[in-house]
Amino acid sequence: MISVEGLKVEFGVKPLFAEASFVVNPRDRIALVGKNGAGKSTLLKILCGQQKPTAGTVAVPTDTTIGYLPQVMRLQDNTTVREEAQKAFANIAEMKARVERLERQMSERTDYESEDYMALVERYTTEHERYLMMGAESREAELERTLIGLGFERTDFERPTSEFSGGWRMRIELAKILLQKPDVLLLDEPTNHLDIESIQWLEQFLAQSASAVVLVSHDRAFINNVSNRTLEISCGRVIDYKVKYNEYVVLRKERREQQLRAYENQQKEIAEMKDFIERFRYKATKAVQVQQKVKQLEKIVPIEVDEVDNSAMHLKFPPCLRSGDYPVICDEVRKAYNHLVFDHVNLTIKRGEKVAFVGKNGEGKSTLVKCIMGEIPFDGSLKVGHNIQIGYFAQNQAQLLDEELTVFQTIDNVAKGDVRLRINDILGAFMFGGENSDKKVKVLSGGERSRLAMIRLLLEPVNLLILDEPTNHLDMASKDVLKEAIRAFDGTAIIVSHDREFLDGLVTKVYEFGGGKVREHLGGIYDFLQSRKIEELSELGKNTTAPVTPPTSAPAPSVNKQSYAEHKEQQKQLRKAERAVEESEKKIAKMEQRLKELDDLLMVPENASDMTLVTEYTATKRALDEEVERWEELSMELDELNK
Repeated sequence: MISVEGLKVEFGVKPLFAEASFVVNPRDRIALVGKNGAGKSTLLKILCGQQKPTAGTVAVPTDTTIGYLPQVMRLQDNTTVREEAQKAFANIAEMKARVERLERQMSERTDYESEDYMALVERYTTEHERYLMMGAESREAELERTLIGLGFERTDFERPTSEFSGGWRMRIELAKILLQKPDVLLLDEPTNHLDIESIQWLEQFLAQSASAVVLVSHDRAFINNVSNRTLEISCGRVIDYKVKYNEYVVLRKERREQQLRAYENQQKEIAEMKDFIERFRYKATKAVQVQQKVKQLEKIVPIEVDEVDNSAMHLKFPPCLRSGDYPVICDEVRKAYNHLVFDHVNLTIKRGEKVAFVGKNGEGKSTLVKCIMGEIPFDGSLKVGHNIQIGYFAQNQAQLLDEELTVFQTIDNVAKGDVRLRINDILGAFMFGGENSDKKVKVLSGGERSRLAMIRLLLEPVNLLILDEPTNHLDMASKDVLKEAIRAFDGTAIIVSHDREFLDGLVTKVYEFGGGKVREHLGGIYDFLQSRKIEELSELGKNTTAPVTPPTSAPAPSVNKQSYAEHKEQQKQLRKAERAVEESEKKIAKMEQRLKELDDLLMVPENASDMTLVTEYTATKRALDEEVERWEELSMELDELNK
């Protein structure tokens, strides 16, 4: 379908890759892999004809169609979702005209036995089959299935595309490309703006599609489930592995070990030759042998060892203050705009837990995060525990950076104290060493911006991490290091993500957002996915939001049916618990104020060695920690009484 021969691409002195030759065959599912900057996106642009190589040829038959989804594209804002998706069928009229034209040519000719006529028949057959496959009768139903599969609701179809975020409009572009049913699909990071359910739908779509697929993705589970072949760009070459991604990882490790052994043997041989030449260079009796060794040395082709990117970021969150036992408690939290986002949200996140927020986009994951952050109003009770210091990484964090600043200036502007002396070391750990620190933000790639935004988050110690899609645009090595850092993090973490591989082994609890509800699932992400699959197969998911009707034989007792004495006693206990919580909060506020005063006093040089102040500070801090724990217990008791 696509034949690549002797491809070479160079932007500077060293080429990205050279002598690349391979063929994209029908039904191929090719994962294109390599470290950031290796040339993956460039190769996709060359395959679709958007960019010219320095040398080599890309042969595409004239009747082969290609659909290309870049990482970034210009999007239209003057149509509805349905109208924009219908543009995918613009070529059906052209196809129909071609089929009719070929029919006329066949009816007008009489040289039925000629090779030219047989070629015409073959061309007509191909075009007619493609036209039938893109038939107008089923296209509207297919359009709706594709949009729903990618996460849209039917109510979204008539909404203007301008009402949707960039990520949702990229889904529309992906839908258009899939609906066109090209012979070859070139997809550059198609999962960046998809949730878990949409990714699974896309996996199934690609598995059943007749198109060949070449894709770039940092979602390890996705590319492994889709691929049956892997092309790796490494050491300036394109290496073809005829296996899916997971098998490629094993083969690549074996290949590199073989290369290392061969490289070491070659280096030993070269060293022995050089030693012989140096020892006998000036001995006339050895002149012939020396010349032979020199010629042999000149003919040796150096063995290259596949690059291993050891520059991946070394991420370590700084030590954090001990927070209360329950960093986040939601009680009957509700949020609505023009429509209900969620209602009756009850959840308790304990100190040290790592939890995931999952669900379709638009179901309220980021909205609840904003409620926790105090950025938007809501109904109900949401308590953020005492001594909580939040570190927040938003989806658009990388876009909020000042594009006119350099990498160094971006960090220098937020660094404080001794950290400013170590900025270059920190940048080096995040692959911004040397001249890279002088780059302006506006020239950075999406992955580089995300890493830079992550550095900003790391400069202050926090004990509650809230990460909203932190892995978008991070490569696999960076995601692994970030995952290990969060796993070792002393505090609590809330992770909003669609990346199953990233969440696997990291979270121990999953909160599923959907249908205006938030449901708790104990266990890891694959435990959750398995349970959802079972629900979908038995269609239990449709009934999860239905109210449970209590049995008529055992009605719940109401306040009206309680005896007067019972009701009075309950109210007495409630008032007592409320007073206890209020008194505890007053004590905490008083001790915090005193600690602040003692801090100010101890900052004065002459008071630094005053043991009376130091002793009072230590005692007050201990008393504060004890009172915070007591406040949490009292708050839990009050919550129980309010139920």
